[in-house]
Amino acid sequence: MTSTLAAAEALAERTRAFRRKLHQHPEIGLDLPVTRQAVLDEIADLGLTLRLSETTSSIVAELDGAYDGPTLILRGDMDALPLREDTGLPFASQVPGAMHACGHDTHVAMLASAARLLAGRREELAGRVLFFFQPGEEGYHGAHYALAEGLLDNPTVNGAFALHISAQHECGTINIRPGPLLAAADNFQVTLTGRGGHASSPHRANDPVPAACEIVTTLQVALSRRVDVFDPAVLTVGQITGGTADNIIPATAELRGTIRTLSEETRTNVHERLRVVADGIAAAHELSADVTVIPGYPATVNDPAFTDVVRTVASETLGAERVQEMGEPLMGAEDFSYVLGTYPGAMAFLGACPAGTNPGEATPNHSNLVVFDESALATGVATYAAVALNHLRP
Repeated sequence: MTSTLAAAEALAERTRAFRRKLHQHPEIGLDLPVTRQAVLDEIADLGLTLRLSETTSSIVAELDGAYDGPTLILRGDMDALPLREDTGLPFASQVPGAMHACGHDTHVAMLASAARLLAGRREELAGRVLFFFQPGEEGYHGAHYALAEGLLDNPTVNGAFALHISAQHECGTINIRPGPLLAAADNFQVTLTGRGGHASSPHRANDPVPAACEIVTTLQVALSRRVDVFDPAVLTVGQITGGTADNIIPATAELRGTIRTLSEETRTNVHERLRVVADGIAAAHELSADVTVIPGYPATVNDPAFTDVVRTVASETLGAERVQEMGEPLMGAEDFSYVLGTYPGAMAFLGACPAGTNPGEATPNHSNLVVFDESALATGVATYAAVALNHLRP
């Protein structure tokens, strides 16, 4: 396995150059023509069998080993975020209003180099690898569309693995945990309708604003009293709108927010609590309430057995001191959850905290100032390749 790390390090300059090329030309959403072509060009000489999505920019590149065996999915997401980059890097985004602020450019570059490394070691593989280059992770459900289209269909798929880079983990480390890794993320909207009027005569109107404020505070109490503390939930109201002037009582008020949960049971429970609280408070104020929950990504849940294998393989490849156990899940969300809901597998965080920075103080992903230490890329390439070599060993 140490030879795998050496091979990844030998590809380090190529990986870095490809990452920087992608970083300069970010694209958002499900349609990424420039990124897709760049990936196809990068892997064109590897003899892979390609499946191209007809509805998005997804690419599935299949590498067949020398022997028959199972199939492993390795994923790298490709899309960027709608941000103006302010890092000042010499290879900063050249596209106004778009930036690879979540590090998906590094994911693509590492996966392409892992494909190159493994293509040179076909004789060590019993089975096949599906290199899944995925658009639309940032809120566009790209993995869901790929699964629905059948791009990942294969009767022998029995494993899936992905890495996600993070500036808030020590550089060159693999950070993982079994079970829930990331939360389900749903959005909601509550519209309260009453009767407008003049601010000097509230008794002649039916004001939805105090009811909206009451809903915000009551929801927090409901979570603390109706949700198991060992299966947590986070509900945040991020927006309240209502009214047009300081002396007019509006006829409507609207709340918008997000719900984060780690299990389907609690997810369903919180959705119900939201409706009960909104309807009850609205009724007490003689208002009507319209509650809409917009489902987002499900929770990202690592298969315990697959996680154990990743932990062991990464320790053998990188050294045990570079594999760290995450004590608790994060309440962010990931659409690799769709893949892990279909096949057993795992996701791990690749640490890329810049040199001289404390990981706890590093600029986080999704910031227009985030910077990743590129020396971590070889670690990611080696981990992708080592997981495949172990999963598909003859």
